[in-house]
Amino acid sequence: MKTLHLTPYIGLLLALIAAGVLGVFSKALRARHGALSRPWPLEAKRHLLSERERDLYRRLVQSLPQHVVLAQVQLLQVLKFKRGRRPYAVLNRISQLSLDFLILAPDTSPVAAIELDDVSHELGDRRRADANKSHALKSAGIPLIRWTARSLPDTAAIRAAVLAGQLADQVPR
Repeated sequence: MKTLHLTPYIGLLLALIAAGVLGVFSKALRARHGALSRPWPLEAKRHLLSERERDLYRRLVQSLPQHVVLAQVQLLQVLKFKRGRRPYAVLNRISQLSLDFLILAPDTSPVAAIELDDVSHELGDRRRADANKSHALKSAGIPLIRWTARSLPDTAAIRAAVLAGQLADQVPR
């Protein structure tokens, strides 16, 4: 009876497996690198803001010359969780939300958030998002001012609303 020596076959099998694994990793690295060698199917938006938002932006800048006016700011850029707390249920509710406008003092501290509501804010999903946004800002002590797209405020109304928000923020809690 002949005994079959498997040692050379095991070595060959291990070499083939190693070559296959290296081939897969090599292909993955080439694919990742190649993804940057061609443009992605992206293009710049024509305008970041709608026409009504651009009108309000101009009014905000004109009305609040001592302030910084930012547009389309992610809510999580303005808020942070209190030390030692990070409830993921809250994070999930606000992680995709943004503010139409954020008014900052010259030292970049938040003064007020501004939302310009159009008819889309009457939809169920938007109502929930608006409620989450309002609650998050109230919890953090940042005044939220809402105006409708149908009736933009004039410069006096803008100044009065922002001043009222600043005064409300100075009330002891």
